[in-house]
Amino acid sequence: MCIRAVFGAVVALLFSLGPALPAVAAVRQTSSGICHPPESRYYDGLRSYTPHPTLQECLNSGGRLPANYQPVQTPAANAADDGNAGYQRSEFGSGWADEDGNCRDSRQEALVAQSTGPVRFKGQGAECQVSAGRWISPFTGNVIHDPSAIDIDHVVPLKWAWNRGASNWSREQRIRFANDPVNLLSVEASLNRQKGAKGPDEWLPPAGQCQYIARFLRVARTYGLTLADAETQAYQQIKQSACRLSRSEQQAATDH
Repeated sequence: MCIRAVFGAVVALLFSLGPALPAVAAVRQTSSGICHPPESRYYDGLRSYTPHPTLQECLNSGGRLPANYQPVQTPAANAADDGNAGYQRSEFGSGWADEDGNCRDSRQEALVAQSTGPVRFKGQGAECQVSAGRWISPFTGNVIHDPSAIDIDHVVPLKWAWNRGASNWSREQRIRFANDPVNLLSVEASLNRQKGAKGPDEWLPPAGQCQYIARFLRVARTYGLTLADAETQAYQQIKQSACRLSRSEQQAATDH
C-alpha cells in the first residue's frame, strides 16, 4: 500500500505541473564566431556549434551576425506600426521643399551636396535641376552618374517616424524633418523602394550597415522619436554586430 501511495502521489504531482514548456531556441555560434539565430538559413544545417540562450549573449562573447543578415521584425515594431491611422505623405509637406527659395528643392540640394564631382544642370542660366553628377551610393558603393536612377532616401522613414511620435508634431516640424539633409541619402531607386517604411529590424542596406544604423539612431534621437524598449535593444544589437563586422573588414583590407 505504501508503494502505491507513493506512486500515486508522484503521478498527481506530475499532472499538477502541467505540460512541459517548450525549449527556447538557442542561438548557435560556429567555430568562426558567427552567431546564427533560428531565422538564419544556415541554422538547421549546423552540427558543430556553441549554443547561447540569446543573440545578445552570443554577440557579447565576441560573436558576429552572418553577412547581410536581415533580422526579423520585433513585436514592439509590429505594435508601433499598427498605429498607421492618419498617416499621409502630405502630413510632411507637399513633396520636396525649397526652403531657401533658390529654385532648388531639397532633392536637388541633396544631389548637389552629395555628388563627389561637379554637377551639371538642365537648361541655361538658372541652376535648378541637376542633370548629371557623380554619386557613390552609401547602400552599395556603386557609382551613379544619372540622377534619374537615384531616389533620395529618408534614413528614418516618414511613416516610421509618424508611428513613433511625429504624429504629435506641428506641421512645420514634420516638414523640417522631411527635408533635413542629415536624414537624406542619394541611393539607388530600387533599394529605396525595397526599403519602404521599414526600420533597421526589418531592412538593412547591402553595404555600409554600420554607418546606416548609426545615422538612423542619431536622427531618431535628435528628433526625440520614441522607440519601445525591445526595439532599442534590437537596434543596439544590430549596430553592435554591423560595426564589429565593418571593423573586421577594414582590418582585413589593411592586412592585405
